[in-house]
Parts: sequence; structure tokens; C-alpha cells
Amino acid sequence: MTTVLVVGGGGREHALCWSLGRSARVDRIIAAPGNAGTALEPRCENLAVGAGDPAGLVDVARRESVDLVVVGPEAPLAAGVADALEAAGIPTFGPTAACARLEASKAYCKTFLESLSIPAGASATFREPEPALAYLDQLPSVPVIKAGGLAAGKGVIVAETRREAAAAIHAILVDRRFGDAGNEVVVEERLWGTEVSVLAFSDGTDFVVMPPAQDHKRIFDGDRGPNTGGMGAFVPSPVATGALIDEVGNRIIRPTLDALAAAGTPYRGVIYFGLMLTDGGPKVLEINCRLGDPETQAVLPLLESDPFEVMLACATGSLGEVSVEWSDSACTTVVVASAGYPTASAPPGPITGLDAAAHEGCIVFHAGTDLIDGVTHATGGRVLGVTALGNTLAEATDRAYTGVDTIAFEGSHHRRDIGRRAPEPSRLPPSREVSA
Repeated sequence: MTTVLVVGGGGREHALCWSLGRSARVDRIIAAPGNAGTALEPRCENLAVGAGDPAGLVDVARRESVDLVVVGPEAPLAAGVADALEAAGIPTFGPTAACARLEASKAYCKTFLESLSIPAGASATFREPEPALAYLDQLPSVPVIKAGGLAAGKGVIVAETRREAAAAIHAILVDRRFGDAGNEVVVEERLWGTEVSVLAFSDGTDFVVMPPAQDHKRIFDGDRGPNTGGMGAFVPSPVATGALIDEVGNRIIRPTLDALAAAGTPYRGVIYFGLMLTDGGPKVLEINCRLGDPETQAVLPLLESDPFEVMLACATGSLGEVSVEWSDSACTTVVVASAGYPTASAPPGPITGLDAAAHEGCIVFHAGTDLIDGVTHATGGRVLGVTALGNTLAEATDRAYTGVDTIAFEGSHHRRDIGRRAPEPSRLPPSREVSA
């Protein structure tokens, strides 16, 4: 009997369990800790083991004779969960801590990119506010301010004025808004263009690019408001041509993987490049060491190959021996969040309409949910990812929103423009910003 352990409890992990459940080779899936959605998936069960408990996960994998561990979130990977599993001889889909440092430390990532001459925005890193503010004052335009560590996708502040940028530096380094993730602040050149997420399966040597997605990070329609973990995503991206993907593969992905392999740390899992398509070509905004969320919910439904075979091949260094095929369909995911997200959490509340959304042809991936007395409740943050396929992006998007409209819980909110806004053309920043 083939058993897979999926580590994590968010929407990405529900999508992984759902996808692995479609494999003819998988008999049993354990989600640790999982959520209300994973608990309801066929052949899947939840286990109360934390994603950040390496010893506990190794014990579970041994006790349950797990054939493959799939690690979803970035924090356990940065903490060395994959290292512990691999040391125990358990095939693991997810990179080691040395590789995950590319996401865990933005300063390290910037140095890594510079060493390989991979295009990215200019930046400087600071641990104290005074030099950061002095650097800000001498810049010709307003930069982006980033917490240096892992902040669940919320640590990037796209300031519009110098006053906002200075306040962001203070919030990170002085007010400690992001805790230890704010031990350093990265002051980075703001890039202009269209943002695209390019993810790739990797076994340390070979890689296969997934259909590029476009994510919507900001909380409100029209890309307004603070950054979130992601309010929705869609595939395909109309701006990600075959020529662009070839360029990204040759100029960005291949040099990155070769450098990691040469350092004795081959990358096995999914590597995710957040790119800005500028007038000067694609530039790297960030490197993530795992599947994106909500990109996973929009990409995995398009995978036509057996997901277990692909992930096991990545874990065992044999990706070149399997065929990775994708559907030509479009897919849209709309995130439904709880009241107060991303700055506050709401009390648990029952969710209605989930069956109706499924009747409309949607796949509803759970994130912030739990079963309370047998009833699915929203428990805060990003609650659901309502996903739909279609022959065209418009069809997939309309179907997803039809599903969203059937779902209700107290304080729910979502964007109405996921997959409905044409990519914005590249534009240059003002030569000198005037403070408000």
C-alpha cells in the first residue's frame, strides 16, 4: 500500500492532497495537520502533528511506512524538516534548509542573484533604522520595503511616498510588526511591469516548468490595499509566451539550480520565481522554495500526469525519466477571506454553500477551516480557494465566481477582479517622488 504524508494545513496542502488522491498509485494520504477540507477528501486523513515538528514527522513517516513526504509550507522547509526526513532515509518532496534559505533570507537571496548576474532590482539591507532612512533619502524614487525573513507573504510593503516607506522601515525594525522576520529590512528598487509566477519541478539536475500563473497579492480590487498571502490566481498568463519561458529557463532557472548543485545542495521539490516583466526583460522579485499559495490551487488541476510519480521523481533525482503533461484548459482560483484579513482574525463561524459551489463545477480548496461538531467553520485568514476550470480564462473565471456567490460565512470578503483585469503595460516610475 502506497502512503503519502502531506505536511501543512492550508489551501496549498488541500490542493496537494486532492491532486495526489487522483493518482492510481496512491492508496492513503495523511495530512499533518490538515484542515476540514483534507479531512473530507477520499483516502485522506488528518493527523495532529505540527508542520514544524521534524521529530514528530519522522516518527509518523516511519510508523505509517510512508513512501513519500510532500512538504507544503516554507517555514518547516527553512527549519530543516526536509533535512531530517532525508537523514532518516524517507523520500521527500521539498528542498533542504540550505536551499530554502533563498526564501528565508531576502538579503541572502539578493546576494545569490547578484553572484550569478541574474537580473533583479537594486537593493540594500539594514538592521538599524537610521542608516535605512538615510539610504531612503538619497534614492531617486520610492522603493519597496521588505521584511528580511519569512512573513507569510505579508512582509512586502509597496510604498507610494517616501513618508510611507519611512513608516514601513520603522514598523519593521522598531515596532517589530513581523517579529523576527523583521530583524533585517531590505530596501529595494521598485520594478514596473506585469508580475508573473513561474514555478518549476526540480530533481536537483533536471527541471520542468509549470504553466505560468498570475497572482493577485493585494487585498482590494485594482491591486489596492496591503499585501496578503494572495487573493487569487489564474492560468494561463496571457503575457507568459513560450519565448519568455525559454528565456526564464535559460537565464534564471538553470543558473540557479546549477549553482545550488555545485554547492552540494541540489534542489529537489518546486522552485518558484516571482518575476516582474519590465521594459528591460524579466527580473526576479523573489525566489520561493515551495509551491505558491494560491498558485497551486490554479496550477495542479491542470496536471495530467500522475502527481505521485512526478513528485517522487523529484525526490529521488529521476525527473528526466517521467513525462510531465499539462491540460490546455484555463483555471481560476478566487480566495474568500475572513473579516479583518490580513491584519486581524475573526472568530469561527459556520460556512454554507460548499455543496452548491461543487454543484456549479467548482473545486473548493480549504485553508482556514476546521470541523466543529461536524460542521465546517471558517477559522480566520484566507478561508477558501474556489477553483474552476474552463476552455477559456473567461469561462473558468465566470464559473469560479458563480461558485463563490453560493458560499457564505460571517464577514467573508473577496476580490471581484481575479482573472478579469488585463495585464498592465510596463511603465516607468517618476524621476523623483514628492512626499505627501
